[in-house]
Amino acid sequence: MAAEAVVPTGEEAPAPDDAVEEEVPEYTEEDEPEPPRTTFADLGLSEELLRSVSESGYIHPTPIQEQAIPYVLMGRDVLGCAQTGTGKTASFVLPMLDILTGSRAKARMPRSLILEPTRELALQVAENFEKYGKHLKLNHALLIGGESMNDQRDVLDKGVDVLIATPGRLLDLFDRGRILMADCKLLVIDEADRMLDMGFIPDVERIVAMLPAMRQTLFFSATMAPEIRRLADAFLSNPKEISVAPPASVATTITTGIVFVQPHDKREALRRLIRSEKVQSALIFCNRKIEVDILYKSLKKHRFSVGALHGDMDQSTRFATLNAFKAGELQLLVCSDVAARGIDIGGLSHVFNFDVPFRDEDYVHRIGRTGRAGREGHAYTIALADDAKNVAAIEKLTGKPIPRMAVEGLDPVPDDEIEEARNAPKGRGRGRSAAPARGRGADRREGGRREGP
Repeated sequence: MAAEAVVPTGEEAPAPDDAVEEEVPEYTEEDEPEPPRTTFADLGLSEELLRSVSESGYIHPTPIQEQAIPYVLMGRDVLGCAQTGTGKTASFVLPMLDILTGSRAKARMPRSLILEPTRELALQVAENFEKYGKHLKLNHALLIGGESMNDQRDVLDKGVDVLIATPGRLLDLFDRGRILMADCKLLVIDEADRMLDMGFIPDVERIVAMLPAMRQTLFFSATMAPEIRRLADAFLSNPKEISVAPPASVATTITTGIVFVQPHDKREALRRLIRSEKVQSALIFCNRKIEVDILYKSLKKHRFSVGALHGDMDQSTRFATLNAFKAGELQLLVCSDVAARGIDIGGLSHVFNFDVPFRDEDYVHRIGRTGRAGREGHAYTIALADDAKNVAAIEKLTGKPIPRMAVEGLDPVPDDEIEEARNAPKGRGRGRSAAPARGRGADRREGGRREGP
């Protein structure tokens, strides 16, 4: 047996001739693996709800959904500060459906109540319940103006799991003795800032006083002004506070562009853009309800396949129009921001902003309806020189300019005219100061120059 080499104490053994010193790679934060994204299956929702969510094409929740749903399922009160485009509606609709499953409502005694400031928003919440609750044996009722009160009474008499209402119609039926709120254990106050602007807070306070003290309350507002905070403190008990910023970035899958035109060329510019693009399906946004109707009639006169969504539609007409658009029977859908809230349409190829939105975050929400799930999308905006301040605010929010375009055959707006409007003192031109007043009658405002058809 060969003797082993002995190394004197304090000396290192010589390395073999062919040994290579191994380099230890330097660790950086970039080497940290990305944590897996949360899915709806991680939030504790039932299999029936997950099936509906999957069939709607969703896998990952938005930040407010991820934060709010578990607390709602736990029975906590929630105070949510979230704007349009954050997925707020599903953050309370989904857990409500799960909470209400398994029990039955009594006649004229709804088990839950959702208060909305306008009939349009109430209709959109109802659409969410139909979409996500299709595999559950729950029913809902709408108490809104413009619908038959007799029909609404008949539905209430059969028992309602979810009551979606505007304050005025709800109090009207309550005062007639047609509805009792003693069994309502879950309350949602949505768009609280708009409730405040529209003067509905006294009605809301009266409605809340009709409900049991032992209830779960979910309170959502786009802003958290002192008056809103006071209301939240009065209505909520030890709430979980959640605040989510509106989306500010534009997906890389969306090709954007803006064309500045003269006022009398706006509709012609839109028609030429539509004809020059390979439009499969498109939403066309207007700022005012009256403009939605005017533009819809103009496009129809020019033989486009078009429908319209606005606040004066009854529920059946709205559903029929939406279904026709989703089925490909209509190529174009003209709508306002409010009328389009809650609409989920997959595979939308184009978005056209016939009007530059008054609020810069609405621009991101509008165009974010195309270019989803990795698909290519296109979003084009038609602007006047007086829109320059709004356009600048949008570009500041998104962090990049909207590429300028030209429409063949139409006179371009001179750059110096656009620059002058952009730099004009506040109050001159339309600018951001001309956003329509919020409240009753706000949609009646028309203003601006009327064009031909």
